[in-house]
Amino acid sequence: MATKLEMQELSAHEASSSEEAAKLATVPLRVTNREQIPAKRYYDQAFFDLEREKLWPHVWQMACRLEEIPEIGDYVEYRNLDKSVIVVRTKTGVKAFHNACRHRGVQLASGTGNCKGKGFICPFHGWRFNIDGENTFVFGRQVFSEESLDQAQLNLVPCRTELWGGSAFINFDNDALSFRDCLGPLAKKLEDRKVDKLKMEWWFATELPTNWKLAMEAFMEGYHVMRTHPQLHAHMMPELNPYGGDPDSLPTTGTETTVRQFVDKTIQFFKTNGEGMAGMTLQSEVAIAESLRDMELPQDLGEAANAFYARVKDEIYQDGLKRGLPVFDMNKADAENGFTYVEFLFPHYFLLPFFSAMASYRIRPLTPETCRFEIWSLVPMADNDDRERVTEPTFLRYDSPDYPEIPRQDYHNLPLQQLGLHAEGFEYMRLSNQKEGMISNYHRLIDGYLAGVDPAKLAKATQIVQSGFEAPILDIGF
Repeated sequence: MATKLEMQELSAHEASSSEEAAKLATVPLRVTNREQIPAKRYYDQAFFDLEREKLWPHVWQMACRLEEIPEIGDYVEYRNLDKSVIVVRTKTGVKAFHNACRHRGVQLASGTGNCKGKGFICPFHGWRFNIDGENTFVFGRQVFSEESLDQAQLNLVPCRTELWGGSAFINFDNDALSFRDCLGPLAKKLEDRKVDKLKMEWWFATELPTNWKLAMEAFMEGYHVMRTHPQLHAHMMPELNPYGGDPDSLPTTGTETTVRQFVDKTIQFFKTNGEGMAGMTLQSEVAIAESLRDMELPQDLGEAANAFYARVKDEIYQDGLKRGLPVFDMNKADAENGFTYVEFLFPHYFLLPFFSAMASYRIRPLTPETCRFEIWSLVPMADNDDRERVTEPTFLRYDSPDYPEIPRQDYHNLPLQQLGLHAEGFEYMRLSNQKEGMISNYHRLIDGYLAGVDPAKLAKATQIVQSGFEAPILDIGF
């Protein structure tokens, strides 16, 4: 029989759940069927405005790579919708400030630069602020009342900042849980892969005629590979293909792969992936795999696959150590943490590991049907690497032939999907509950933000949503 205290706790829990359900019920275009996403969420202006008001001011956002601000005084502006932040390296570390003069609100900085010595100078009336955000000069102080010039009120307003994984993350909500609390177990998984040691090899940016959420979802599942990336699909083993064959390619079922065929296809996959992403799988890593093509392997295909991958990863690790690269023991990291091809950091940042390198994506909304999409190639570099430092993105049209093949194929589909969502009778997307679950999971987390669900619950749900590529539909706690 329940005690009086237990009955009180149960009653409080039921009341909290009821209040939470009532809040969620107020969210327009809410996901009510976990396998169906209302199409209007991708173009409705009112829903976009609600995201602007309820989501973006309360989430951790990747503001810049720390390589963008290596020297004291280096700064970069991070902009998302109507908010702008200056991220600057000071003598005491990286700080962020809301980008507005304390006089009449003029933005102090744009783009990138270095303000060591001079600080930030308002272009309107000349007020000055040092790199620590302190006001150092008010032109004509004598014409202001004394109470208008309280020093604490003149300094730039700080914005919450946390450094992780080689990047600075900001949050406009001073009461939000820490970035680390929102990352959860994913932090160790990526730290063990030395994500903080990777450097920018290149950086592309574009404007996509696509809602920001739609732009992300192509990287949450591999179901699209068969048609969108046939060059990758061609190297899949029948035994590893969960979907079966397709009518326009060679059969991928009904044949048995030999150990030698597995090795040949796997090496070709590494090469195709490396070329298609212009990184991610490095040429040096492909060469190492090539050198092991004829290694002795067990005749059982599963055992052979494990042995080949383990040897490739170990050889890449040993080669990196010899070359002075900040590499890690891949076999150890994968054994301890598992491996996922795509890692999603809610709400707008991706890391795509393979061996020692990663690709990275950041997506920001512009309008209900446009977004800014950036891609990085992140690679391990020795301290004496003489490659020219990447300081800004190369901006290309989304349909530019200069993109690597794989993103170019994705960019071709996404604008067509954005248009298709407006089709008469298309009310919602239909998701695979096994392979496209991450899409459902993060949409329902967005609903939690729009409803004002308890921040601790949102942080816990964020950890669940960040479960990796091709996750099934999961219970996120509300």
